Amino acid sequence: MGEALALAARADEAGDVPVGAVVVDASGAIRGRGYNRREVAHDPTAHAEVLALREAASALSSWRLDDCTLVVTLEPCLMCAGAILQARIPRMVIGAWDAKAGATGSQWDVVRDGRIGAKVEVVSGIREAECARLLTAFFEQRR
Repeated sequence: MGEALALAARADEAGDVPVGAVVVDASGAIRGRGYNRREVAHDPTAHAEVLALREAASALSSWRLDDCTLVVTLEPCLMCAGAILQARIPRMVIGAWDAKAGATGSQWDVVRDGRIGAKVEVVSGIREAECARLLTAFFEQRR
């Protein structure tokens, strides 16, 4: 989560919502990194999770990330939850919950929805206060 928080700070510096994500392989090595880049890239899909999944898939030469864990500072949205399922990520570690748009346990629980055969293990609340503080500070500056 420390690396994901550092990446979230980079998003904040670039003027984007401070969310960072890493994909870790079974040995604990980071295989993908991402932070929100929607503003810089002018790309609505440039979420931290999607970018980290893309980098990990490239590094591992496979879109199937079934031995990996996604670590992210904020609960993923619907789009990112779908990408997590498509990548076959079996485990996810979340810092802060997203009570407005979270899709992995708060508003929706797409990654554990039995109707689509989803079985992602979700571990939440890791360094939650730090993750939430970054987000709170970002939005307070813009209000």
